[in-house]
Amino acid sequence: MMKGGIAGLMQQAQKMQERMQKAQAELANKEVEGQSGAGMVKITMTGKFAAKRVQIDPKLLAEDRDMLEDLITAAINDAVHRVEQMTQEEMGSLTAGMQLPPGMKLPF
Repeated sequence: MMKGGIAGLMQQAQKMQERMQKAQAELANKEVEGQSGAGMVKITMTGKFAAKRVQIDPKLLAEDRDMLEDLITAAINDAVHRVEQMTQEEMGSLTAGMQLPPGMKLPF
């Protein structure tokens, strides 16, 4: 590879890193909602996987404690999955035009 090609590649990598840092900061401020029990339990989570809010349908409070705990766990797992999906979509759009070797993923 020629010297100019390496310099261009380095510039491209630096710009990508800057865009990724900006995207990660934006993702941290976004929120997703995970649900279970047909929306009877809802968890709001940030892009940094921090739970912000838990909403439980009052009807569930009279139900079996084990079932409520299972629904909360399922809602948390759903929220985590949604954060991961949102992150993959955002980061995937940044690396769409870049030719990466097979199996290489960003961020490193």
